[in-house]
Amino acid sequence: MVGVVVTAAVALAAGYLLGRLRPWQRAGDWAADQVRFTGAWVRGGVVRQAVVVLVHVVTAPRTSWRIMRTPAANTTVAAPVRDPDWVAHRTRADKGTL
Repeated sequence: MVGVVVTAAVALAAGYLLGRLRPWQRAGDWAADQVRFTGAWVRGGVVRQAVVVLVHVVTAPRTSWRIMRTPAANTTVAAPVRDPDWVAHRTRADKGTL
């Protein structure tokens, strides 16, 4: 009888601590941040990438599936167009005189 009470108390305490600490949610938030801000986890190596992706897939499968199906965004930046006749088109403010 005492063993049952001790087991129930330990289970209750463990459940309370897991509910307060929320390790599952914290791991998911960490993985989502690592995936969202790709700079650090990309430079971390293949093992770090595998851990981040695995934790993200386990903790947020719907979000992971949506991210995997979405094509990558176009990351090219348009180069500014330069005026070959910029000297002829300068204003007084550009020349430095008032």
